[in-house]
Amino acid sequence: MSGRGTRLVVKALDAAAALLPQPKERASHLVIGGKGEEEVYFYLRQRGYTIVARNWRSPRRRSEIDLIGWDGDCLCFIEVKTRSSHDVMPAEFAVDQEKRDDLRRVAREYLHRVPGRPASRFDIVSVYYGPEKPSPSITLFKNAFTLA
Repeated sequence: MSGRGTRLVVKALDAAAALLPQPKERASHLVIGGKGEEEVYFYLRQRGYTIVARNWRSPRRRSEIDLIGWDGDCLCFIEVKTRSSHDVMPAEFAVDQEKRDDLRRVAREYLHRVPGRPASRFDIVSVYYGPEKPSPSITLFKNAFTLA
């Protein structure tokens, strides 16, 4: 299915879900984070990534990997950071040493499930929503840090 067709199906499903009884409201940062991850999913697909997992968690770790996908022969672990402004610090700076270490541990567990030893990397994607822009600003940082 084309990216446009997939996006239409997702929007139709979202519209149908809005008709169902809603659970209590989510925190605003979780709502904008989910919206950013959705935008990045389509952004990466348009750039040739094949996404194989979303919000992947290991039963033994506290962190999750937002998106996992193939960019050619390289398995990419993608962390998405979404913000509504540039006021505090760049979104990608939120992936500090502690977060990188958590992501590495979760990625190693995922790699144990993948046959062979594929090349892998960590990408960070920053997403900014602004009141003056109808669509978000997205920046991809390929190979932002290593597995080692």
